[in-house]
Amino acid sequence: MMSEIIPFLLFEGSAEEAMNYYVSLFDDAEIITISRYGANEGGEEGKVSQASFSLNGQVFMCTDSIVKHDFTFTPSLSLYVTCDTEEELDRVFQKLAQNGEVLMPLNAYPFSQKFGWVSDQFGVSWQLNLLNK
Repeated sequence: MMSEIIPFLLFEGSAEEAMNYYVSLFDDAEIITISRYGANEGGEEGKVSQASFSLNGQVFMCTDSIVKHDFTFTPSLSLYVTCDTEEELDRVFQKLAQNGEVLMPLNAYPFSQKFGWVSDQFGVSWQLNLLNK
């Protein structure tokens, strides 16, 4: 029996920076645990060997990989956020878009009164939608 499924984000040296950034964007967010590589543990000393954080009750895990990979994040998998207010949607979208890439600008679409899709500065893809009331 499975107990839970947790999204796991693989970074190459920026896990702590990304985690702190994401936690700063949402009101209900916190770093839960963080473990760092020590001397002679395979990874760069002080970098994240494993960490967990929470955004609006959703737990995520992350690490700084000790291996250089030929891949990174892709918009094929994105984090979907439903915002309660237009102000919240605008604020989070603008922050995520800084040094990132807008994949779909904030706009009204046939499926949403206001929606935007962005790949942030770390390459993580986010879809932001205004809660239809």
